[in-house]
Amino acid sequence: MTHLGAAASGPSVTYVFAVCQDANSGGASVGHLPGMPGGGPVRVLRGGALSAVVQSVRADDFTDAVWQARLTDQQELATYARAHHTVVSALAACGATVPLPLATLYHDDGRVRQTLIGEADRFHTALRRVAHHSEWGVKVYVVDEPDPAPSEPPREAVRVSTAPGAGLAYLNRKRGIQERRERRREQALRTAESVDVELQMFATAARRLRSALPDHQDNRQVQVLNATYLVAEEQATEFALLVDTLRERAGTRIELSGPWVPYSFVSEV
Repeated sequence: MTHLGAAASGPSVTYVFAVCQDANSGGASVGHLPGMPGGGPVRVLRGGALSAVVQSVRADDFTDAVWQARLTDQQELATYARAHHTVVSALAACGATVPLPLATLYHDDGRVRQTLIGEADRFHTALRRVAHHSEWGVKVYVVDEPDPAPSEPPREAVRVSTAPGAGLAYLNRKRGIQERRERRREQALRTAESVDVELQMFATAARRLRSALPDHQDNRQVQVLNATYLVAEEQATEFALLVDTLRERAGTRIELSGPWVPYSFVSEV
């Protein structure tokens, strides 16, 4: 699923946080939620059998230029992301919820209703998929052992005419370092694959994400798996125990985070 549409003209536009089967009957009370900075009250908008949780926001606060500038300001971007996530999390706590991407805008409420009715099948498919499920993140790290510093070829190695064997020994040492590096890389990939395969067998769905660059504070820790899993709520404890087992078996650092609203598993519906 992609953005439902973008609009940023006129005095106000309709910001959409998420879609539910019926926010009110699910017990969600949204009027007290703060929503986006400077926007109107958070409210429920119905269209057919679905409800969207929306807010009227100033159009000039969501123009392409303003939003592009906001993307470069980490603090302000975090403020808007938290506001979005707060509303989505409140809804998800009351029932199946399809979270929409940050800054999903429509020209007006009428366009939102049209979309709820016109794309009802797609929303219902997404709702069925995430119902009673949560998203869990798993990151696997391995320690990148430093290569032994290759000793410089002795001067005799340079002067081949006087010590021809020393140059060959130096090349062999460099080749050995490269081979050990390759073996470590292959072992790391096997570890990542084995963890992912076992977790996928347990999960309803899984997605691989881009691995992060090494942590500046400990650049020996290399992330070899960054994945997210859709797990049934009643199996969350077993999933966490499986991660513990894999961590102990692999003897490496495995981070588990969650449960999260399943943002990663509604975009492909």
